[in-house]
Amino acid sequence: MSRERFVGLIHEICDVVGLPDAEYIVETQALEIEGFDVRLDHHENDASSLYVCFHYGTVTAGRTLVVFRLMLEANLLIYAQDQAQLCLDSDTGSIVLLVRVPMGDDVTGEYLADVFAHYAEHGRYWQNNILESGDEMFEGIASGNFMWLRA
Repeated sequence: MSRERFVGLIHEICDVVGLPDAEYIVETQALEIEGFDVRLDHHENDASSLYVCFHYGTVTAGRTLVVFRLMLEANLLIYAQDQAQLCLDSDTGSIVLLVRVPMGDDVTGEYLADVFAHYAEHGRYWQNNILESGDEMFEGIASGNFMWLRA
């Protein structure tokens, strides 16, 4: 797999979702999916995969430690099976989901559109229930009630 496969998949995803300027997406390796900033990367040391990096939002001051604990739990219980990891960008305080997608023959633009929609749904959950929640709801989530893990 190579850079050509990566570029081809970007063109396919643009065709599937109706983005008219695939070359711009190839050049910037960035797009917006359902309100989330998303970066697409391809690395020569892992040439058979593409990386999708969703930016879910910034953690409110005073909640970082609890959100970090929730992210670690989610990494262990949810994302480990998907070759995905939730991270905290130390420069911006933003939650980032990094997904590794092997570029096998079964990966198409339609498949990627489904992957993007799936993780955008996860992002909405993180935003609505953890990042933007009121103090009372946030304290309930952070208390050890693991109902939030149903994302």
